[in-house]
Amino acid sequence: MKETVRYIIGYIIGFTLFIILIPFGLYKLSQLDSRLLGGRVLFDSNYIRYFLSSIFCIVGAIFAIWSNIYLLIVGKGGPVDGFGVSISPQTKKLVITGPYKYSRNPMVFGAFSLYLSIVLFLNSIVGLICLFVFLLIAIIYLRFSEEKRLLKDFGDEYREYRKRVSMIFPIKCKIE
Repeated sequence: MKETVRYIIGYIIGFTLFIILIPFGLYKLSQLDSRLLGGRVLFDSNYIRYFLSSIFCIVGAIFAIWSNIYLLIVGKGGPVDGFGVSISPQTKKLVITGPYKYSRNPMVFGAFSLYLSIVLFLNSIVGLICLFVFLLIAIIYLRFSEEKRLLKDFGDEYREYRKRVSMIFPIKCKIE
């Protein structure tokens, strides 16, 4: 029962932060475009903007949902672990299949894709700049916090996995 409550709390916190607060922040930041950039936009064509936004939204949602399900079912744990504090139970098994076959952090890739879809939809240069700063901060956090924990928990198995799979973006050749 206690573990179930921790999962629920973890998903409520994750949902609130990643599905409500960050998108709302991107929306508010996009309002700075007209003041800071004199009305410059990413795309003149709404069709291109809506098309790209839709593609990134679909891909992001698939990766975010798929990776959460895999972590819960295969890894027997949850995704909410920040700065050494575990809200939902930590994974008991290293997950290297499903979306984790393509990215060591498919939830981050999914979230980044979703946020990029929002920025494109809002046509916001300021939002795009902030999104890339957010991505850099996420990479630093993942490298120095999450990867340390995974090395401690899974040792050589994680080292080998890390050699084969890209940190965030699901690309064939690893760039890190």
